[in-house]
Parts: sequence; structure tokens; C-alpha cells
Amino acid sequence: MDLSGFKTEELLLAAIRSEIGANEAYIKLAGGVKNAFLKDRLEFLAGEEVKHKETLVQVFKEVFMGKEPVVPEETPVPLPDIVVPDEKVPLSEILQSAMNAEMAAHDFYTSLTERFDNPTRQATVTYLAAMEMGHYKLLEIEKQMAEDFEDYDEYWPMMHADP
Repeated sequence: MDLSGFKTEELLLAAIRSEIGANEAYIKLAGGVKNAFLKDRLEFLAGEEVKHKETLVQVFKEVFMGKEPVVPEETPVPLPDIVVPDEKVPLSEILQSAMNAEMAAHDFYTSLTERFDNPTRQATVTYLAAMEMGHYKLLEIEKQMAEDFEDYDEYWPMMHADP
């Protein structure tokens, strides 16, 4: 991902904004699913995004000598959001949106690592990139299971109906 047109401050603020948005999206998703296992995974991801935000705030304060980050509502940095529509969209499509956002976050953090000379900051941001890839893999598994159940409903419409 080419981040050369952005200042480090803009990039860190965009990362913090992205983590806040991901947390909100996972909380919203968790509130709308009935599957207890998926709900737990989405709540886990929401919690992870809070930790990422806290880590990024600490990095920001270290880089900018204690300055508090003022997180904008929107940023010029093109990071995709997790789309959580209100209408009836197949869960697999929503999970694909989340996967796209997690992969973009991974690529973003991998590129952001180059901005830092400090090995500890580099390692921190590299770790965030790896965590985002782990989220992608978790969502990939959930998406496959969602697609399988969507297929069951297509071929066996009463598959999940009570007796």
C-alpha cells in the first residue's frame, strides 16, 4: 500500500479511526446474530479492535511527544470500512466485507512499519499487521460456514425449522 502521500500523523489518526469503526461494526454485527459461537467471535474481534486502538494511541503519544490524538470522523487515507447493512444481506457478504477491511488493515500496517526508525514501534506495528491477518483467517472460516448454511437453506428451505 502506497502511503507516501500522507504524513505519519494522518496515518496514525486514520488507523485509530479505523479501529474505532471496526469495533463499532463488530458490536453491531454481534447484536444481530443468533448463533452463539459467531456472536462470541464477533465480540472477541470487537475487543481486539479496542486493544489495537489503545496501542495506536500509545504509539501516537510516543511519536508526537505526549500529544493527545484528535481523531477525525473521516480521514483522507483510503481504508475500507466494514459494511453492516440494515437490510437482509447474506451474512457471508457482510463477513466478506469484514475480511476485506482486515486485509486492508494488514497491508496498511505492513506499509506503516516503514515510517518508524524505532525497532520497538516497528515491532508493535508489525504485530498489529499480524493480528489483522489472524482476524482475516477467523472471518474466512466463519464466512465459509455461513455460505454452507446459506446453501443448505437454498436446497433445503426448511433445514432450520422446528419440527
